[in-house]
Amino acid sequence: MKILFIGGTGLISNACARIGIAKGMDITVLNRSLSHRFPHPHGTKSIVADNSNENQLSAIIRDHKYDIVVDWIAYTVEDIARDIRIFNRNVGQFVFISSASAYQKPPKSLVVTESTPLANPFWQYSRDKIACEAELMREYKETGFPITIVRPSLTYGEGQLPLVMNSWNHPFTIIDRIKRNKPIVVPGDGESLWVMTYNEDFAEGFLGLLGNPKAVGESYHITSEEVLSWNTLFEQFLGAIGLDAELKHVPVEKIIRLFPDFEGTLIGDKSNSVIFDNSKIRSLVPNFKCRVNWGVGIKRSYDWLINHPENQTVDVELNRILDRILESD
Repeated sequence: MKILFIGGTGLISNACARIGIAKGMDITVLNRSLSHRFPHPHGTKSIVADNSNENQLSAIIRDHKYDIVVDWIAYTVEDIARDIRIFNRNVGQFVFISSASAYQKPPKSLVVTESTPLANPFWQYSRDKIACEAELMREYKETGFPITIVRPSLTYGEGQLPLVMNSWNHPFTIIDRIKRNKPIVVPGDGESLWVMTYNEDFAEGFLGLLGNPKAVGESYHITSEEVLSWNTLFEQFLGAIGLDAELKHVPVEKIIRLFPDFEGTLIGDKSNSVIFDNSKIRSLVPNFKCRVNWGVGIKRSYDWLINHPENQTVDVELNRILDRILESD
């Protein structure tokens, strides 16, 4: 079973490639350049190419036959239209990585299943993912294009500190604030419930979908079922790393009034309480179970950053924004 990962050097995809190789899978990773932070796992094949170049990608597919293609970096309907043109009738399974943020916001039910409606008026990123899913389902119904849709929620791993109002590209920013005795901004009262998923746990569920004919035409979210409030997430984070910081609760409305760009990630995602029902993924991958709890996983992530000083970069602009939020009446 030959598998092509388009992307493949991100936080989630790299873990999936590494664990897939350990399971004996034949995985090729296609991207524009090698990643220094998440290098290709030993045993994967590598193709350096621009996935947005349709002619180049088509030529590669003509030369190398793949049973399964996973596109980790498709974000728009235009991306999906290109994938359909290239891969329809050329693969046995095409996997699209969507997002759990596509689920209805505000949620009408605390418990989210795959049948929860897709609707997010607050975040363009989520609306684009919804549009991609709709295009793929249309193609599946009309032509039989063998699609599987996967919706990760907030998934992290070594080197990532996925706390709300921290920088994704510069996760050391929150450590920098703590070391400078700066308060940590927590949106709202901090009591909304959230789920953090360790990337290696996600990979176990995800890899079980590959090559499974029952997954074709279906969608799945893959998440932890450890449900914690944001207050608890922050408190366990500080306890795991052995540091103290002041948690400053700020109304979500105030944050968005000052900086409207946060509407998507807050009202459209992290300020909502969610609990994910993973019955569907377990029905196909019975052994799927998240084994890394938040306290253990976040300590691993922190230790990785401490041991990789080249990744201890700080988002100066985010620090400015957070200080402005705290100073504003």
